[in-house]
Amino acid sequence: MPQPDTIAVAMSGGVDSSAVAALLHAQGHTLVGLTLQLWNQRRLAANYASQGLPETVPQGRCCSIDDVYDARRVAEHLNIPYYLVNAQDRFEDEVVRPFVAEYLAGRTPIPCTLCNNHLKFDQLLLTARQIGADRIATGHYARNHYDEARGRWILSRPADRSKDQTYFLFGLTQAQLSRTLFPLGGMQKPAVRDMAADHGLALAQKPDSQEICFIPGGSYSHFLKAYLAEQGRELPDSSGELVSTSGETLGQHEGIHSFTVGQRKGLGISSPDPLYVLKIHPDSHRVEVGSDDQLLSTRLAANRLNWVSIAAPTEPIRVSIKIRHRHEPAPATLRITDDDRIEAIFDEPQRAITPGQSAVFYQGDEVAGGGWIL
Repeated sequence: MPQPDTIAVAMSGGVDSSAVAALLHAQGHTLVGLTLQLWNQRRLAANYASQGLPETVPQGRCCSIDDVYDARRVAEHLNIPYYLVNAQDRFEDEVVRPFVAEYLAGRTPIPCTLCNNHLKFDQLLLTARQIGADRIATGHYARNHYDEARGRWILSRPADRSKDQTYFLFGLTQAQLSRTLFPLGGMQKPAVRDMAADHGLALAQKPDSQEICFIPGGSYSHFLKAYLAEQGRELPDSSGELVSTSGETLGQHEGIHSFTVGQRKGLGISSPDPLYVLKIHPDSHRVEVGSDDQLLSTRLAANRLNWVSIAAPTEPIRVSIKIRHRHEPAPATLRITDDDRIEAIFDEPQRAITPGQSAVFYQGDEVAGGGWIL
């Protein structure tokens, strides 16, 4: 039976989640440490080699073996129980395979958002209940609280805007928010490092993870080749033409999986002026290129919606929309077009609105909701 005074801390092995564990421990809470093992970092090494691909030595990636070691060491330092949960099969089914399918279809998915939305919080809360904890705490920079007037849990941006992770959390449900603590939401990152040092944590100055856990060197196309080779599959032939906005053929390419909207390098054609990927047409395998100005657009459509701090609107509403993690939310008018689709018109044109990425809707500091760009 879950105990209301027991908290399961999602321990990634980084400074943030470790500081959360130390903070809650100092406050007298009963804690259990949980780490999800998501991916075997050396799994595709032979396939990289067989494809003649460079495999970067795993460094700076979340959820690595070193991170597991660091998380266990922090739990031992705090003298709290610690569990390593093997979620590799589920991670592959719910994150890796959808990522591969989306990329091969000419879209640019965000695996970290897929992981949070479909796996991490669900699995952590499930495991927490199994070991007797009623709530989980994470090192995400975000804030949440219950609003009595609206009868909803509210997800909000953190005090440290430079570390804001709400973009990756728009898929959290009301039930998940009700059982999740974000203790760092009101803190600045330097203060978190100081707190970790004050509690005697050896990793207080550990660098933040930068790379996606299953993609060495950050090369999506290299990962696709190695992963498909492991599965006994060949990379589908999606070679085709590079074309201008008027339809003029400018060159040939070897596959749409090598491109993303906004890309400039690696186009394989010369031009007196810089060219950028404007659109990817998966049916015809055409990649449309043009000038930087032509990347600007005032409209987007999104589906697979999740409404967080507000109920699904029935009338047009004003929001600010983030179209990528480092994008400053831009003012827009949003309207529902059917039960699971919105269209938005920005006040000012936005650069490189990319199919497959998330669009997260804000009202002030609150996350109103979000969806996936079409």
